[in-house]
Amino acid sequence: MASSTLTGKLEADVEIKASPEQFLDMWANKPHHVHHACADKVQGCDLHEGELGKVGSVIIWRYVHDGKAKVSKQVIEAIDPDKNSATFREIEGDLMKEFKTISATLQVSPKSDGTGGSVVHWTLEYEKLHPGIDHPETLLQLVQDISKDIDAHLTRPN
Repeated sequence: MASSTLTGKLEADVEIKASPEQFLDMWANKPHHVHHACADKVQGCDLHEGELGKVGSVIIWRYVHDGKAKVSKQVIEAIDPDKNSATFREIEGDLMKEFKTISATLQVSPKSDGTGGSVVHWTLEYEKLHPGIDHPETLLQLVQDISKDIDAHLTRPN
């Protein structure tokens, strides 16, 4: 839904069976493996600059969003293994056609009810180029869906 507010923040939680460490490892250190878990959503991820899992490194995602093939070039802004969190900031690609800035932070915490598994908390922070652009709710849904696919991949029996 388009809104006159240019800046925004969207958040969502996804319950998973995998441990916080397993999930963060896939996103931060092995993003080139994500397409194995959800080939219908992510076609690949390549290291463009730096080293996987290191702050300042640049990765390029090829993915499908809203039924269209897209490209995203991101810099890894933060990785905190103690908090099982990582932040990625968009620097080039299709999202920059609609957003002046957009970043995604994930933080994975053990479930507090003692049943095992984890909760992935996603935060998208952004500034739209103009008021006629929709807030990125469908992008937030995409990362939630990818999270569920990664969890199924990480927890499937060998």
